[in-house]
Amino acid sequence: MSDLERSSVAKESRRSTPGRPWTPQEESRQDALGRYLGAVAAAASARSAEYSEAAPGTAKPEPPQAESARGSSEGEPAVLRVRDVMQVPAVAVPGDLQFVDVAHTLAREQVSAVPVVDADDHVIGVVSESDLLAKAAVMAEPRRHGAVGRLWQHRLYEKSHGDTAATLMTFPPVTVHPADRVADAAWTAAHARLKRLPVTDYHGRLVGVVTRRDLLRALIRDDAEIRAEVESLVGQHLLDPRAVGITVENGVVTMTGTLDKAVVAELFAAVRGIDDVVGVVDDTEAV
Repeated sequence: MSDLERSSVAKESRRSTPGRPWTPQEESRQDALGRYLGAVAAAASARSAEYSEAAPGTAKPEPPQAESARGSSEGEPAVLRVRDVMQVPAVAVPGDLQFVDVAHTLAREQVSAVPVVDADDHVIGVVSESDLLAKAAVMAEPRRHGAVGRLWQHRLYEKSHGDTAATLMTFPPVTVHPADRVADAAWTAAHARLKRLPVTDYHGRLVGVVTRRDLLRALIRDDAEIRAEVESLVGQHLLDPRAVGITVENGVVTMTGTLDKAVVAELFAAVRGIDDVVGVVDDTEAV
């Protein structure tokens, strides 16, 4: 994603409701959301490119397995994986757990959904507040009239007749693997409109859970972390890093000072390539 596209996403996210400006707290949240959406969009674009490059009839590219959050080798950029941000152990419920006990579990753990597992810890589905509300709604109002009511009733009855997690759950479950890139997991969560994703091993067994908040925190570094990486890059390109002033605000890097013309293009290209940099403002003087 280009600097212009990232900036557009961030600006779009800062638009307020007509007649009411954003409060400082809302502006910060909207900036974070814009940067998160930018990361998700970049992941979706990269995924699309990978799939389009694969020849027809060939296997789809698999995510790398060996790289860690420190990068696959010295000098390569760090790649955050789901295993680096997931929560363990993960709360789960057995398929035979009763409706009321599922509700108690959600309330006790303060979560909106939990994976449903079999006796071998394989994830067989996910039961959520909406699943429980569907049953509660039908229990409270068993009959609805009219064509729309009959359709509503039919859909809910299919699920609400059950009394256990296995009969109320949504399946098949949407899951991610520990080796998946965080950006790809964020794309999956956004595409499926899910707040929580079970993390499973290659055999489908539950090993953790990752939330949208976990992904948000991982994808959006604060300005201090971005500045530290910019300073590191400057130190690699300049003999005297103190010749350049660096400020970072909401992901936008501003650089001031005097720079050798021979290094300007390469340095600024490297800064623009830093993950979560929304844009770069060049206030330097070339000599």
